[in-house]
Amino acid sequence: MREELSALLAQMPDEQRVRVAGRDFWVGHLHGQPVVAVLSRIGKVAAAITATVLLERFGARAIVFTGVAGGLAPGVNVGDVVVATELLQHDMDASPLFPKHEIPLMGLSRFAADPDIGNALSAVVADVLRDPVALIGQEGVDEFGLQAPKLHRGLLISGDRFVSTTAESIALQHELPDALAVEMEGASVAQVCHDYGVPFAAMRTISDRADDAAHGDFACFVAVVASRYSLALIGAWLAGLPAVN
Repeated sequence: MREELSALLAQMPDEQRVRVAGRDFWVGHLHGQPVVAVLSRIGKVAAAITATVLLERFGARAIVFTGVAGGLAPGVNVGDVVVATELLQHDMDASPLFPKHEIPLMGLSRFAADPDIGNALSAVVADVLRDPVALIGQEGVDEFGLQAPKLHRGLLISGDRFVSTTAESIALQHELPDALAVEMEGASVAQVCHDYGVPFAAMRTISDRADDAAHGDFACFVAVVASRYSLALIGAWLAGLPAVN
């Protein structure tokens, strides 16, 4: 979301805009690390195009995806963070030619996230979430009920629809009982990174429970919570990486 990107750009001292494929890619440094920051855009195709440009044009050595998602599994609540261990496209269905969810001609339905980046991000999340008041302020904690946000690791699922009814949420839980959260881009970016052999990680803040109440003040949540989460978590992760000459 633009609020997340704006928060990152405010901390980049030397960002330069490069426009490719109708997208603004911001090249510079964050916490001493060379980075390219960009909006993925919404949906699997748009995000896959963005990822491909990052790899082909900018030579990205890894892609880390942040954003929001709807919680599916019990206990995955608003304000929690999911760090993906694997990703799947829940709306991929080429049956009966291929098993449901399997990517045709690849023999895969699940794409593994990079374990090293995932472990480093998880350590950062666990540390940062200990004090949500310091992160977003008491007013934000009270407004969204974020008394004790938690870290979750596991399956993140993606599809080209905004899951916002209890019926859809329950159906996905029955179909994919180990899915922690649902969003609209991550698995497609994971597939691109798999094909290029480039490490990929995804970290999502839970903005809703992907049910009938998912139409809440989404923009406010992104501005008050998700953008601050992204800035703090990505910043802490980058600060812990070895310096690049």
